[in-house]
Amino acid sequence: MFVGCVKEIKNQEYRVGLIPSFVKSFVDKGHTVYIEKNAGLGSGFTDEEYVQYGAVILETAKEVWDQSDLIIKVKEPLKSEYAYFRPGLMLFTYLHLAADEELTKALLESKVNSLAYETLDVNGSLPLLKPMSEIAGRLSIQEAAKYMEKPFGGKGLLLSGLPGVKKAKVMIIGAGVAGKNAAKIAIGMGADVTILDRNISRLEQLENEFGFQIKTRYSTHSTIMELLPETDVVIGAVLIPGAKAPKLILKEDLKKMQTGSILVDIAVDQGGCFETTHPTTHLDPIFTVDGVIHYCVANMPGAVPLTSTLGLNNATLEYSLLLANYGLEEAIKQNKYLLSALNTYHGKLTNQPVAEAFGMVYEAY
Repeated sequence: MFVGCVKEIKNQEYRVGLIPSFVKSFVDKGHTVYIEKNAGLGSGFTDEEYVQYGAVILETAKEVWDQSDLIIKVKEPLKSEYAYFRPGLMLFTYLHLAADEELTKALLESKVNSLAYETLDVNGSLPLLKPMSEIAGRLSIQEAAKYMEKPFGGKGLLLSGLPGVKKAKVMIIGAGVAGKNAAKIAIGMGADVTILDRNISRLEQLENEFGFQIKTRYSTHSTIMELLPETDVVIGAVLIPGAKAPKLILKEDLKKMQTGSILVDIAVDQGGCFETTHPTTHLDPIFTVDGVIHYCVANMPGAVPLTSTLGLNNATLEYSLLLANYGLEEAIKQNKYLLSALNTYHGKLTNQPVAEAFGMVYEAY
């Protein structure tokens, strides 16, 4: 099979879908791997390294898209890339279709067989989303701490406080992978941490793991409203796989927050869990609404591309090789979990939450 990897063109996106050493795994199975020129530079990988492991370097993205049966990416295709779509092409990447009706329609009209990293479900876990959720969770506290500084418009509050001086209060909504990792870093930085979730078993797990370093609360809008006035940082880490994120904090709720408080929306790729969320970039990461600073970067792990690229590749290689070795239909027979990643197939929308988000017709594979 002809396997292709192109350079990401999303603003400030430095990750790459395939690292040089993993190219050899495809070449050893008889596949040809095309890499767009300079695709890996943002993550620190040169074309020479790709060639060393058997890749063929092509000058343009168009050449890679046109000559490949399987495209391995990181981020969802942008509008300028829709022209490369064609029937039967396999696309394996993060898609977040429930927040992007235009892309959904483009994939359906072009009859691309698209598989989304974020919807691949293995017995209730999301192994291809997990490493990026871990990174986003950890980065969320790191970024919140920075924007809490006065030169960035924040309160001028140190997360850890000092002896005799109060700690910053951090509320994490969502106790999944991202939320847990946000808590881990917030605790490490000495903050006063409260985690909200509707899964009591999950809250119990985190209490057992972190002990008295955290507080836990059952997540309701009234609970959030109770905590908001004294909260300095809110981390939105709620995920409904494949679906739009629920709006947990409304614009009118911001009036309860103190000026210079921080909202970090990890769920921005899925539409965001704050009503006032809109996607931002690493070059222009924040905006302020009613005195509350919003950090809503849509590709947070792109800020640490070497770490995130390696973590992502470690997670995706097994499934990418299955697609290359067997083709889509046989790969799904070999590993039933791949079916949960399939979002569009020969012009049919095979992801039910996406169909519900846009009022489209869902058709099972």
